[in-house]
Amino acid sequence: MVPTKFLKVTLINPGLFKKYGGDRIVDTPITEAGFTGLGVGAAMNGMKPIVEFMTWNFALQSIDHIINSAAKSHYMSGGDLTCPIVFRGPNGASAAVAAQHSQCFASWYGSVPGLIVLTPYDAKDARGLLKAAIRNPNPVVFLENEMMYGDAFELTEEEMGMDYTLPIGKGHIERVGTDVTIVAFAKMVKYSL
Repeated sequence: MVPTKFLKVTLINPGLFKKYGGDRIVDTPITEAGFTGLGVGAAMNGMKPIVEFMTWNFALQSIDHIINSAAKSHYMSGGDLTCPIVFRGPNGASAAVAAQHSQCFASWYGSVPGLIVLTPYDAKDARGLLKAAIRNPNPVVFLENEMMYGDAFELTEEEMGMDYTLPIGKGHIERVGTDVTIVAFAKMVKYSL
């Protein structure tokens, strides 16, 4: 663990900082390769970091750490070298931000052995899958569609519960039909429905 006295800590969320302190809430400089490398190293040393990217387009600066350091090391060691880390952030098309901010990386990361890729559709998916990702002992890429951030979804009391999770690797049926099957993820579920 890097001593907090050497880090500049910004109070991004004062409530979380007050609850957990500077040893758990650390604001890093904006250098994707740097903070991703720190996160992977922390994960390999028994911590459970959650690395957040402002946009997955910027994650390309740290793709070596995500693929070679986290996913492949874990995969090639047959699971002996664990890297329990979650990489999360907005992914896919967005409004008025041009091509360098509007790419979808789900298929890229979905092709990497040893890496779990999750792409939630609604608030229930986001809540249940993010909690499952944090509890998973493998490296997980959590891709959120930025254009869905403003969409409202109702949640049941169970879905708002502290222990609510969704299983990783199991599809969800949004609407039962009899004539056709449409498979989609993230924002495209909304259009499919």
